[in-house]
Amino acid sequence: MAGAVLIAVGTGIAGAADLPVKTAPLYVPAPFTWTGCYFGGNFGGAWDNTNWSDTLLGVNWSNGNSNGLGLIGGGEAGCNYQMGAFVVGVEGDFDWAAKNHSSNNAVVGPTGDSFQLTSNNYWISTVAARFGFAVERALLYGKVGGGWVGTNGFTVTDVTTGASFSSANSNTLGGWLVGAGVEYAYTTTWTMKLEYDYLGLGSQSVTLPGTVIPALAGDTFNSGHRNVQMVKLGVNYLFNWGGPVVARY
Repeated sequence: MAGAVLIAVGTGIAGAADLPVKTAPLYVPAPFTWTGCYFGGNFGGAWDNTNWSDTLLGVNWSNGNSNGLGLIGGGEAGCNYQMGAFVVGVEGDFDWAAKNHSSNNAVVGPTGDSFQLTSNNYWISTVAARFGFAVERALLYGKVGGGWVGTNGFTVTDVTTGASFSSANSNTLGGWLVGAGVEYAYTTTWTMKLEYDYLGLGSQSVTLPGTVIPALAGDTFNSGHRNVQMVKLGVNYLFNWGGPVVARY
């Protein structure tokens, strides 16, 4: 009897050993995707070309053709959608600009007075479509859209007498935007980018009244077609829409 019991127990143990063992599911991270929305900040430099000229003195002011560097910095936000290696999206940004123009040399007028011109850009904003190709965590992209520059116009000063004329306190100039850049995701949610943008703007025309600076009464100043070029370094937080894939073994 005891022998039969031992045989039965041994048989049960052997059968249990032959049963398949269930393993815990293995969570495999999904491949990185650029799909999702993001926000972040940027800083860099801007060059602008403002070719001011006037009809009375007939000169191009020395602050025209100015390609001096001004610092810019601000924030950005956008959304991406990835289809295979192709990525499309939209992005908007706003940057404060520490950009000032002053004519390097005063221009002497017909009355012997010297004149100087000053103009300022104080913010830049753009909205553009982005499109590009992703190579794993690297994204090469281009941008097409529009942009706006906030400017306080310009001020003409008679250095000899101290009289000055300023255009409207603030103006907003709009134009078209093209750009290109590279962005890299150094984690699944944090990315860094380097970008170049070209913003083409319209022209301005202002005629001086005769009561402020009599020596330049009726003089018309024209800015020509302006442009702003920007190079920016940005850091973004991406709300990545990818998720884990569960694999069972």
